[in-house]
Amino acid sequence: MKPVIHAAAGATAMLIIALFWVSTLVSEIFLDDAAVAAVKHAIVFGLFLLVPCMAATGGSGFMLSRMRSGDLLELKKKRMAVIGANGLLVMIPAAIFLNGKAVAGEFDALFYSVQAVELIVGTVQLTLMGMNFRDGLRLAGKAASSTA
Repeated sequence: MKPVIHAAAGATAMLIIALFWVSTLVSEIFLDDAAVAAVKHAIVFGLFLLVPCMAATGGSGFMLSRMRSGDLLELKKKRMAVIGANGLLVMIPAAIFLNGKAVAGEFDALFYSVQAVELIVGTVQLTLMGMNFRDGLRLAGKAASSTA
């Protein structure tokens, strides 16, 4: 049951982050300021789903890792530490900050600078999570173990 919870929570978290990222990019490029503000507001509310998914992924991964060892597992743990730190120290504060600025209609250089950082770190998050997903499949014996 733990592997199912781990996979489902991790996949859901990845999808939520991807949805945040794509929604942000589409609203910024194609839509007006009101739509950008609505997306920023929705992202803050979406954190109430994302954070528990990330916690479930980390917690279930920790429980699963007690039964195993190896380089692949250590790599996943290191990535998860970076993912968690990025989320807590960059992504969540940026989402809250950008929502506040958008609600106030302050689409200034600071808003767009933080927005750029959020998009870059979001790309890093998705990449690291994707690598962990791939390595999780390898650990479960459901993917080839080549590094190509």
